[in-house]
Amino acid sequence: PVLTLVETPLLGTRYFLKAAEDKDLALIALIFLSPVFLVISILIKLDSPGPVFFRQDRTGWNGQKFKIWKFRSMVVHESEDGRVKQAEKGDARITRSGAFLRKTSLDELPQIFNVLAGDMSLVGPRPHAVQHDEEYSQRIADYFARHNIKPGMTGLAQVRGYRGETKEISQMMHRIEADIEYINNWSVSLDLIIMLRTVTALTGKMAY
Repeated sequence: PVLTLVETPLLGTRYFLKAAEDKDLALIALIFLSPVFLVISILIKLDSPGPVFFRQDRTGWNGQKFKIWKFRSMVVHESEDGRVKQAEKGDARITRSGAFLRKTSLDELPQIFNVLAGDMSLVGPRPHAVQHDEEYSQRIADYFARHNIKPGMTGLAQVRGYRGETKEISQMMHRIEADIEYINNWSVSLDLIIMLRTVTALTGKMAY
């Protein structure tokens, strides 16, 4: 069992505080990271044929669908029977540049565009593939409570190490518990703490 949340905590002034935090910091980050975007784009194009960016449907606040932006880290391929297969350790689909991008979480940087567009926040529950939302919502109580706030580029679950492949249902349950804890305790200071911890938390053995 996990904690149940009835409604979003982002009402009134709290909503505008988080929106200002997202837009201001995302714009500053985009300006400073633009040279990094250029270098990564060149590496991806030199490494394998295909687009620089990967886009996929995700579920956002209140169940609204949006297209997430990521740097492409795999060879262009067709999904197996229409199903989204999670990346695995040693996955043959991952390119050489993609392995580095995933290890350092640099493949997630283009989600700054999602933040500026209002689809995502800098901090919040990580958005899962729509297929995985459908699957886990049938197996985990209150799974969809995580959609009572905008999804984030990073979150409480990620800085606690709950990221990467989820072979066991318990691994996903830990994520959901952390996501709902974050929603129930949201504050600007909590967001800033999570962003600072993200620098070291989003690399390591679970990043592949």
